[in-house]
Amino acid sequence: MKIVSIETEVKLIPLKAPFITALRKVENIEFVRVTMTCSNGVVGIGEAPATKAITGEGIEDILHSIDSVKTTLIHYSAMDALERLHEQKRSNHPICLIGNSAKASLDMALLSLITQLEKIPLYKHFGANKTVHLQTDVTVSLNSPHAMLEDARKACTQGMDILKVKLGANIEHAIEVIKSISKELPFAKILVDANQAWDVEGCLHFIKEVKGCKIELIEQPVIANDLRGLKTITNNSDIPILADEAVFTLEDAQKIIETKSADMINIKLMKCGGVIKAIEILEYCKRNNVKCMLGSMLEGPTSINIALHLAMAYKDVIKYIDLDSPLLYKEMSNELEFRFSGKDITFIEH
Repeated sequence: MKIVSIETEVKLIPLKAPFITALRKVENIEFVRVTMTCSNGVVGIGEAPATKAITGEGIEDILHSIDSVKTTLIHYSAMDALERLHEQKRSNHPICLIGNSAKASLDMALLSLITQLEKIPLYKHFGANKTVHLQTDVTVSLNSPHAMLEDARKACTQGMDILKVKLGANIEHAIEVIKSISKELPFAKILVDANQAWDVEGCLHFIKEVKGCKIELIEQPVIANDLRGLKTITNNSDIPILADEAVFTLEDAQKIIETKSADMINIKLMKCGGVIKAIEILEYCKRNNVKCMLGSMLEGPTSINIALHLAMAYKDVIKYIDLDSPLLYKEMSNELEFRFSGKDITFIEH
């Protein structure tokens, strides 16, 4: 069956509260939904959010990218189109020039078509024999120490005790936040995310000051291209260091792991260009005994669904799941294929 149409639309999902990090403040999730239709009527859907501060792609960039490659994919089978999408031989070809988030949305839609034609769920296509129970963290947005403690406490009372705590450039503020959350919620798992806001000296000071706190990891403390600084922190930290913005591609992951610049890798479909590229990184990490986080931007339900199917297939490599967007929606989406109950995520069998 051949692809006969590729359509796009812009969608918006309001959040319960503003999402605030060192990089941005967001009140709604805005994303592009791409819909592919085959000649037999089967429809595949993919999504890509606007994350200009991270991937460099806003809504108009994503729409333009998808529009520029439609003719490259239409009239091909879903499998052939997927191969063309990830072809890297011709660097001047439009497909090689589009952004990773736009590519991820097309990759998702094509995989959705392929698995529907195969008549199997996505998790089986990715290699899982059965569904498995998953757990996600939940984000505590950057705010005053008091507000962040209250948000953390509220999350824990709702069964969300894996906390990804967003911190900013003020190290003393960061120390106060983590100490208060650790003291008041000693059972919580704390994942610190600085979103590139620190320097080496500040990070090492933070690590020294929070020594008695229960911290699972520190995510991307320094600017993405400062691998030397990241390695210095990793070498001097008892807390595992997770590389996020420093890793977009398989080559980035290889460089981080080969130089031992971080202990773990955060893989996001929007950074690497889709599921096919994420699997390449996951397989590399598996071979090198490196654990991963499967993360996300603020995303719509379809891209979260697909990431969760992938998480079920790679639970041996993925130590942490950061797919909490649905928990942040003002209203839970009826397009989710998974049930969110606190931190627990289960596939809805049909």
